[in-house]
Amino acid sequence: MESLVGRFAGFVAKYMGDGVLVYFGDPSAHEDDPESAVRAALATIEAVRRLDLSEDLAVRIGIATGLVVVGDLIGEGAAQERGVVGETPNLAARQQALAQPETLVIAESTRRQIGALFEVEDLGPQPASPSLSGHGAFSARAAKSAASRPCARGRRRWSGVTRSWSFCCAAGSKPRPAKAGSCWSRASQGSASRG
Repeated sequence: MESLVGRFAGFVAKYMGDGVLVYFGDPSAHEDDPESAVRAALATIEAVRRLDLSEDLAVRIGIATGLVVVGDLIGEGAAQERGVVGETPNLAARQQALAQPETLVIAESTRRQIGALFEVEDLGPQPASPSLSGHGAFSARAAKSAASRPCARGRRRWSGVTRSWSFCCAAGSKPRPAKAGSCWSRASQGSASRG
């Protein structure tokens, strides 16, 4: 997983059972972090889809973009992680919970940042999830053609003071927890062999 998201300047912050928390914008922020997060998510979905497994594995990904406070490293050894405070990681997890197998759901904050670079469908109000009120839910399916790229983002403001962070939460469905790590590893390396 690290190599796949690393190609898009993402950082695997934490493995949680069959889930993964990925940061974009830490330790270095880039103007295109939301776009990179969406590209990494779509590449992950495709890599998992290509796996030839004896069990079903369907990835569901949620992305949210926003401001967070990143603290010092906490914990030790394999449990070491950065303390992150803010609504964005929780919103990404709620978006992920809405995703159907092999789909990506992004928040309004991410949709605004990526402009028209991707095919996006508004999923409408989510009555079962009042915690998403005002944040929107959109399905991002594929990158648009290169011909439409020059003006795809529209006008954007860049501030050297404010940093925007994109968080990706991904989870597989139906794998045995012990196999999830190896599935993520094989997907990120492009392997299609049975495990």
